[in-house]
Amino acid sequence: MIRMIRIIVVCVAFLFLNTAYAAVNSPEGYWRTIDDVTGKARSIMKIWKTSNNVLYGKLATIYPDPGKDIYQVCNACKGYRHNQRVLGMTIMEGLTQSKDNPNEWDGGSILDPDTGKSYRILITVIDNGQKLQAHGYIGIHMFGRTQIWERVTSH
Repeated sequence: MIRMIRIIVVCVAFLFLNTAYAAVNSPEGYWRTIDDVTGKARSIMKIWKTSNNVLYGKLATIYPDPGKDIYQVCNACKGYRHNQRVLGMTIMEGLTQSKDNPNEWDGGSILDPDTGKSYRILITVIDNGQKLQAHGYIGIHMFGRTQIWERVTSH
């Protein structure tokens, strides 16, 4: 009987720790995007997962360059995003979790609202869920840029 109770306790503890690990290493939440050239904060991105486990991200806060309006619109964007406000715009979409690495999400795209161009994106949760490596690229991974985003608890 005591042995059975110990086994149950160990199983429950394992499930709790596994769930805690998954939450910490989830890309869901708010992330401060850091420009890989200037090192300055550019925005706060809200990332969420849909019911079918696909990631999306929108600009919850932006830090515009001097002389630019916080309510800027995407003049360079095409289609339904043309002349839409950048703040609140969904710019990352369609990422799915890697079967090989649960901390990686790929297969989606990200929009650069400054240029109106879309890029493929691979994100990897690193540093125990406190940072996100975002790699935007065209074609193959070699032709791209990487940014490190920082998790924020409030925005």
